[in-house]
Amino acid sequence: MTRRVPRRVPRPGPRRAPEPEERHRDAVASRARILAAAVAEFGAKGYAGARVSQIAARAGVNQQLISYYFGGKAGLYRELLHQGQRRPGPGEVESDGIEKTGRGGSELPVDVVVGNYVMQTLYHRDWSRLLVWQALTEGDTPAIISDPERAYPEDLAVIRRRQQAGELPADVDPACLLLFFFAAATASVTLPQVVRGLFNTDPAGQEFHHHYAEQLGRLVRHLRQER
Repeated sequence: MTRRVPRRVPRPGPRRAPEPEERHRDAVASRARILAAAVAEFGAKGYAGARVSQIAARAGVNQQLISYYFGGKAGLYRELLHQGQRRPGPGEVESDGIEKTGRGGSELPVDVVVGNYVMQTLYHRDWSRLLVWQALTEGDTPAIISDPERAYPEDLAVIRRRQQAGELPADVDPACLLLFFFAAATASVTLPQVVRGLFNTDPAGQEFHHHYAEQLGRLVRHLRQER
């Protein structure tokens, strides 16, 4: 009877430690996935309803990474809104057909800039929903910035320059003008039932947003013509 000699299984060699650049790239990619997942989760459920476990699942990362990078749910929410305040202005977005220019659309006509606000509501709907949730649950969400002069300094500066150039009425508070533009542009998110009733169309659809952006632009042009 032949004696079988067991085969030796070679031991795996030591695992190569990732280079510093690899670790940095992985960290940047993980943070980006977490932030993208957080926009969707907070936009869908608000701060109170959002779950860190669901954000981690959406991002495909270990839940502990959220605590490691952001210090938990509140820290992630704050970072998300700070990122939102640093996002490109309505004329600065390159994707989805929105025209590119400087912060606040300072190189575009005012009516085009306002139309771009409308189109951002279409193409970045989770962000718009997140801001609505923040407004509705203000007392239940982490404090971020309450002073509009600190939150939107560049946007207000653009409005003032437009007023000085005669493109917008000079006798209207620039903060009121900016609020009007924001409120009007986000109507499809804040008043979807009204949009559906008035236009008999999908308030989240492209057809409505393109039509509404064009019509709102006409209204803004009248502000200049009435002077």
